[in-house]
Amino acid sequence: MLKLKVFNYQIGDFQEKTLVPETTQNEWIIGRASTCDLVLASPEVSRVHGRIGYDKGQYYFTDFGSTDGSRINNEKVKVNQKYCLKKDDLIRIGDFVLAVEAMEIASVAQKDASCIAVAGASQWTEGDLTVRCVSIVPETEDVKTFSFVAEPQIQFSFLPGQFVTLELEIDGKRVRRAYSISSPPSRPHRLDITVKRVPAPPDAPQLPPGLVSNWLHDNLKIGSQIKLCGGAMGKFTCGTNPPPKLLMISAGSGITPMLSMARWLYDTAINCDLVFFYSDRTPNDIIMRQELELLASRQSNFRLAITVTRPKLGQPWHGFTGRLTEEMLLNIAPDFRERVVYVCGANSFMQGVKTMLTSLDFPMENYHEESFGAQKKPKIESQAEVKKTIAFCR
Repeated sequence: MLKLKVFNYQIGDFQEKTLVPETTQNEWIIGRASTCDLVLASPEVSRVHGRIGYDKGQYYFTDFGSTDGSRINNEKVKVNQKYCLKKDDLIRIGDFVLAVEAMEIASVAQKDASCIAVAGASQWTEGDLTVRCVSIVPETEDVKTFSFVAEPQIQFSFLPGQFVTLELEIDGKRVRRAYSISSPPSRPHRLDITVKRVPAPPDAPQLPPGLVSNWLHDNLKIGSQIKLCGGAMGKFTCGTNPPPKLLMISAGSGITPMLSMARWLYDTAINCDLVFFYSDRTPNDIIMRQELELLASRQSNFRLAITVTRPKLGQPWHGFTGRLTEEMLLNIAPDFRERVVYVCGANSFMQGVKTMLTSLDFPMENYHEESFGAQKKPKIESQAEVKKTIAFCR
């Protein structure tokens, strides 16, 4: 049992909340959305701000990557990190203060080892980190998902949709490339990247054909170690303040950050109506097709639409065919003007989507895109440059 006193002197709000773990609930979502377990009605509070959880005899607080952040005992907390709570702790969220008045916890031996003290740092948020490959899954003929863990074990802290920079040694030279994370931050002990084997990008023929991507396909094995540089980066995320209605539009390997966001929305049970549109060449090229269909079958607020641009004999297909058109868009999301849109794929694909939405009077302040084209510079010279990089080199 955890007893909280919640007050906001600015608006004169005061409430008490008692959290009792049950078999059907061991976490409580905090935010300004009416569907949250603890509603803090203030514009400084994100719709889904964070949560208080209970695991192995210990209560903890986690900030989901809120717009204005959170503080515990006046110390700023990091995103997606579990902070152990104790009696008399003060959690500040906007103008609200959540005071831990009383709690009953299990003995120290039963406490969750992954829940850390406020001043601790058991998560990777910045700096370099060596990780080990623990799984390689072929998704299609030319796409593989590589999974990594850190040793000793550490949690990966990132927002859904962000990317990481890999540093590898290829032919005696150090090479850095950025890849979006396909796993969600709600599964923090493992980090996945989903990589497609590709030729040289047409807009940057000076780069070797898929130098890093192809090297990963041909050389990385289970047990191999690589370096991650600088922490997760990028602003292409819905994790800071998920809107009530989303439209994700992707093509080819542009699906990877969308997978991270869609999986995160599912894991955290956020009340968000999502239309997920994906385009690829043939039915056999569709990345994570079975998982996407499973997500759609388990969620009434997840609508899946897939189109193939080059249908082939011998590959049965009953969905959309051809590139995204106005008619197709109106079919899958007639209310698209009410949604926040995220777009990712080749530059030509994104430009086409952007042009179409502009012509249809879509409010472009609700439009977000991520580039999967080649970088103009073949090397990233400094971490400052990495932080500015949004384009991915494939």
